[in-house]
Amino acid sequence: MRTWAFSTRNFKEISRDPLTAVFGVLLPVLLLLMIHALTSAVGAVNPAFAIVNFAPGMAVFSLTFVMLFSSMVVSGDRASAFLSRLFASPMGAGEYILGYSLPVLAIGLIQAAVCLVAAAAFGLNLTNLLPALISLIPSVLLFAGMGLLLGTALTDRQTGGVFPILINAATLLSGTWFDLKLIGGGFEAVGYALPFAHAVDASRLALMGNFAQALPHMGWVTLYAAALYALAVWLFRKKMRA
Repeated sequence: MRTWAFSTRNFKEISRDPLTAVFGVLLPVLLLLMIHALTSAVGAVNPAFAIVNFAPGMAVFSLTFVMLFSSMVVSGDRASAFLSRLFASPMGAGEYILGYSLPVLAIGLIQAAVCLVAAAAFGLNLTNLLPALISLIPSVLLFAGMGLLLGTALTDRQTGGVFPILINAATLLSGTWFDLKLIGGGFEAVGYALPFAHAVDASRLALMGNFAQALPHMGWVTLYAAALYALAVWLFRKKMRA
């Protein structure tokens, strides 16, 4: 119950911030609109910008802001000494991390759902919307774990500086803007050694009805998410004892 109460407070903190709506929801939808307008104007569609490929990429892109939201709420609580007072409670490090994770999991899935539903206006088939959202759960946890680790390790000002670097790296290496196989070589190898391309491929396959083929990609993302959460819990526990 105490973890649930803590997560409810965090959900309210994040959802009150207008950045949640502007960056997490509106920006991906605007990018969908812009790409659709551009491809319609030139009269030819790059396969990467076909709506069935681009919309899942935008859904994953929207989840990168979960990293920002989770890192800012953790680092903000540290800066305001709110966590110092909470450390007097019987909650453990894992309970704190869970309390921060539950609200961003809900917010991330809402963001992805809004992005995919908006893409229906441009011809996206939503028959497999639920499997697509399920395939994105590891991705939400991945970016939430990154945010929790950053928020625990850095100050609120430092996280603001690191975030643009991470979001650009995640987007470029995910295959959202172009097929990694077109470049190939070391770039493709690095892209698929990291979790971001697997996150996009999993959502694309699930949206096309190939959920079984999405499972290996989901497993790869889950491994990264688990490692990030383990590091976040370890570092958070260390901060509690400091």
